[in-house]
Amino acid sequence: MHGMLCKLGIYGRAGAPVHNLAHTLVYALVYGWIRASVQTSVQAAVQAAVKCSRVCRRGLALVVILMGLFPAPAALAEDMISSAVIFMYHRFGESTYPSTSVRMAQFESHLAEIASGGYKVMALRDIIAAFRRQESLPDRTIALTVDDAFLSLHDRAWPLLKKSGLPFTLFVATDAIDAKRPGYMSWPQLRALAAAGVGIGSQTGSHPHLPDVAQTRLDDELARSNARFRAELGFAPELLAYPYGEFGVREKQAVRAAGFVAAFGQHSGVAHSGEDLFGLPRFAMNERFGDVERFRLAGNGLPLPVSDVLPADTVIRHNNPPDFGFTVAKDIGALHNLACFASNQSGAAQLERLGARRFEVRLEKPFAAGRGRINCTLRAKDNRWRWFGTQFYIPKR
Repeated sequence: MHGMLCKLGIYGRAGAPVHNLAHTLVYALVYGWIRASVQTSVQAAVQAAVKCSRVCRRGLALVVILMGLFPAPAALAEDMISSAVIFMYHRFGESTYPSTSVRMAQFESHLAEIASGGYKVMALRDIIAAFRRQESLPDRTIALTVDDAFLSLHDRAWPLLKKSGLPFTLFVATDAIDAKRPGYMSWPQLRALAAAGVGIGSQTGSHPHLPDVAQTRLDDELARSNARFRAELGFAPELLAYPYGEFGVREKQAVRAAGFVAAFGQHSGVAHSGEDLFGLPRFAMNERFGDVERFRLAGNGLPLPVSDVLPADTVIRHNNPPDFGFTVAKDIGALHNLACFASNQSGAAQLERLGARRFEVRLEKPFAAGRGRINCTLRAKDNRWRWFGTQFYIPKR
C-alpha cells in the first residue's frame, strides 16, 4: 500500500505524508471497494478529511480527480428547489437586552416594508410542508419566527401582527412557562395565541446548550417538553428551534427521532428545500442588526445551494479552526465573486478553489469556545444576494 502511495506522489521523502486528505481518500477507496460501492467510499473518505491538515498542491490534484471520477450527489439546481427567508426575533422594545431585542420603531418599519415590498408572508409550517413535497414557492417568500415566549411579544408585537394579519411561529421552552418566570408568557396566553392561529414550536424544556448535555438528558429535554405541550395545548409541536442555535449531528438525529419534521438554527442564510431540514437558517433581528435596510437585504435574499459540506458535524471538538468546504450547485454563476466571512477574523476569509465549484475556507485562527460563524455571499441579479451560512459550536475544554 505504501509503495502505491509513493508512486501516486502522496508520500514524499522518508515516507512523510505529502497530503493527508489524498492519503485518506486512497485508503478509503481501496478498502471501500471491498465493503461498499465506490461512491460511498469516496463520500466516507471526504468525511474523514475533516481531521486532515491544510491542503497542498499535489494532493489537491488527486482530490479533484477523484471527485470528478466518483462524484457525490450534487446540490440541486436552483430551478429544482423552493426557498424562503426566515426571520427570527426574541424581544420587542426591551432596551435592557439590545442583543436580543428590536426597538418598536424598527419592528414597525419591518411591518411597513413587508406591506410595501412585494413579499409573500407564509406560516412556517406551510413553508416546511412545501419543502417536503418539493413544491415551488413564490419569489420573496418570508416567514416570521419568535423565540422564547417573552411577554413583550404578547404585549407589544402580537397586537401589531394581529392587526396586520401576518402569520408567525413562536418557539417555546416549557420550563420557563411552568415556573411562571417573570417576563415570560403564561400557558393561558399561549393557548390564546394557538387558538388564534399562531404556530407553536419547541425550544426544549430548559433551553440548555444541547451539545454540552449527555444523550439521556438531550432525549429527556425533547420528550419532557413535548409532554408539557400535549398537556397544556393538546398537541406536540412538529417544529423545533435549537436553543442558542447550537446543534450538531447528534442533536439533529435526536430531534428527528423525537418526531419533529424540521429544526432551525440561528445562522444567516436563505432556507431551501434542497438542504437538510433539521439545520435550517434564520436571519436574527436585534437592535444592532435590525434596521429596515438589513431587513430588506435579507428579505430579498436568494439561496446559495451547496453540497458536500465539511465538516459534517458543526460541533467542533477537534481540528479548530475547522477545514470548512463546500461545492456550489452547477447552475450558480459568477463564482469568482463569492466571498466568505468568519466571526473570528476581520475582513473576508481566504478562499481556495478546487476545480470548478469546490471551495474551502482558510481561517486565520481557531474559534474561541462557544459559537463561531462563517457566512458566504454572492451577488446575483437585480442587486440581490445569495446567502449560505454555518454556525459552529466549540465546547469548553
